[in-house]
Amino acid sequence: MKKYITIFFILLFTQHVLAQKTDTLKKNTSIDSLMNAMGAGNHSEPVLGTFKASRLILSQTTETVKKNNLNFLIIHRFGDFSGTYGGGQSLGGLDAVADVYFDFEYGLNDHLNINFGRSTIGGLLDLGLKYTFIHQTTDDAIPLSMSAGGEIGIRPYGSFNSFDGRLSTLFKIIAARKFSPGFSLLISSTFLRNNSPLPTINGNNEQQFLSIAVATRFKITKHMGFIIDYAHPFTNAKQTSTFTLYDPLGFGIEIETGGHVFTLNITNSRGINDINYLSNTTSDYGKGQYRIGFTISRMFDFNRSKTNY
Repeated sequence: MKKYITIFFILLFTQHVLAQKTDTLKKNTSIDSLMNAMGAGNHSEPVLGTFKASRLILSQTTETVKKNNLNFLIIHRFGDFSGTYGGGQSLGGLDAVADVYFDFEYGLNDHLNINFGRSTIGGLLDLGLKYTFIHQTTDDAIPLSMSAGGEIGIRPYGSFNSFDGRLSTLFKIIAARKFSPGFSLLISSTFLRNNSPLPTINGNNEQQFLSIAVATRFKITKHMGFIIDYAHPFTNAKQTSTFTLYDPLGFGIEIETGGHVFTLNITNSRGINDINYLSNTTSDYGKGQYRIGFTISRMFDFNRSKTNY
């Protein structure tokens, strides 16, 4: 038995040595091939600008803020454009405010961001992390980019049975691909848990559920793109005797102006934060319950100047 084991290891070692000699005669070694597959080769550069901003109308993207950079976002949604509460009496909703959201995104490194935001709906405060762990490469060795993110939200106002009832938690996986200079696609999946289900009407809504989102960007000019953003929460609480939940859907024009990214959009979602719009979109396009909104994104660089004096 020992004789056969010895022969086996001799053959295995011989095969390994021959394989190493063969590899040295090739232009690329096996290690080079592996590094190329992982995107470390000379022709495997990361794809830049899959999307122009870290957020679209509804969805977060795989884009991250670079290390020691701060991205400040102001996102505003007006009132209903038409319908019972819109029209001429509110100047197409411009006299009303559905939601205002301030967000600060800071780059802990080039791929890991921390953010803090505040929404006027429920006074929701949120703290989150987003990490982009896969980057699409120009040679398609890696065909897409992927990010993971987590968020905790707290509603400081309103009546709740306990402090725990004020909390919501969210986990998100995002996958994005730039198919061409003029077309990018994003798909994300979100798990959301509200310790106190929303809307808090009749208790017919679910405390936790999954959702899926799809968003696209079509290039119009060098600095302008058209965005479609859609989300579908997988919840059984779509309709009760007192409210109906609808899938959030948005359309927008995105304009890049140097250090700013400006988005003008129309959506049926009142809420801006993921926790709010996934839980509580009760507006119907068919009833004129859509609204104009905008996003302003401004980047600040806190890296020390490399200029020598």
